Amino acid sequence: MPSIKINTYKDGGVEPEVTITIPSNVFKIAKKLIPKSAYASLEAQGIDLGAIDEIIDSEGPLGVLLEVEDHKKNEKTVISIE
Repeated sequence: MPSIKINTYKDGGVEPEVTITIPSNVFKIAKKLIPKSAYASLEAQGIDLGAIDEIIDSEGPLGVLLEVEDHKKNEKTVISIE
């Protein structure tokens, strides 16, 4: 069963500072449990978690869906289905 993985990297680090892993079959419920700070960060970057629901429902692609780099904050967020 695939999982949704959200990694946030800071200051050019190789290891993520925050990792959230959610099994895809419970994503619709579990996304309500994502820490508010992480959810706000995703929304601030224009990431719509509802769109991930659509990809899961359509049995879309596996792998990295999106990489967002905020150069001012020196942060990178990677969303993938693994």
